[in-house]
Amino acid sequence: MSLDGLPHHRGGAEALARLLARALLAGRWQPGDAFPRELDLCTHFAVSRNQVRNALASLTATGLIERTAGRGSRVREVSEWHLLDPLISDWMTGIESLDPKLVREIFAFRYSAEPVLARLAAQAAEEADLERLEAAFHGMTRTAASPEARNQHVEYDVAFHDAIYRASHNLVWRQMGHLLRPSIIALIQGSQAQVHRFHDGLDDSLTRHGRVLEAIRRHAPDAAERAAREVLRRTAIDLGIVTDTHPVIASATEPES
Repeated sequence: MSLDGLPHHRGGAEALARLLARALLAGRWQPGDAFPRELDLCTHFAVSRNQVRNALASLTATGLIERTAGRGSRVREVSEWHLLDPLISDWMTGIESLDPKLVREIFAFRYSAEPVLARLAAQAAEEADLERLEAAFHGMTRTAASPEARNQHVEYDVAFHDAIYRASHNLVWRQMGHLLRPSIIALIQGSQAQVHRFHDGLDDSLTRHGRVLEAIRRHAPDAAERAAREVLRRTAIDLGIVTDTHPVIASATEPES
């Protein structure tokens, strides 16, 4: 497989693993594809075979590729990738775009999990939690109308969802939120790229987030769960996973019943 277009490599095996992993996560190579040979990687990046082998060992350990003696390496199915491994979480940080199949898998998890989290937050949120949610929402509102503040808007959006994870007051969910943060950022960046093209999209997104905040503030679990699901429904529309003609999203990976 061609390595043309990949950025220059500087650093050791960890940096090379990060470069190759980010290309995989962005969809440069698809599941089942042959992965570049050790010798080709050595030549292209002008590095030692030992450095290449150490980098490939990291990709293998995180489930991204499978290596077979005498047959080289192949990209594994997305279902085999260890998406909650801290290494993959680190590799996702700052990535501009993810493979569409990976986007759908991450979204499917969020659509299943975050409405439940909003319900927990409505039940357990304390004053400090509400202050974090309100600060994030006000930041989203303040930066929504300015294309120049798009990065700030994304940061506030991520902070809003992070505050919901924290407000659940469940240690495991909070840790999950930390590990998923880079993938959540990637999804929000993708949806915001579409939302910022249309002012009505921004207004709609803010309205939906505001309903989540209000339901949590009122300690109304049912309303919080419904409102969080509607936020994610808007995200699915912006990402092109469904169209706005769908009344409900049952799953990103299974047809509606």
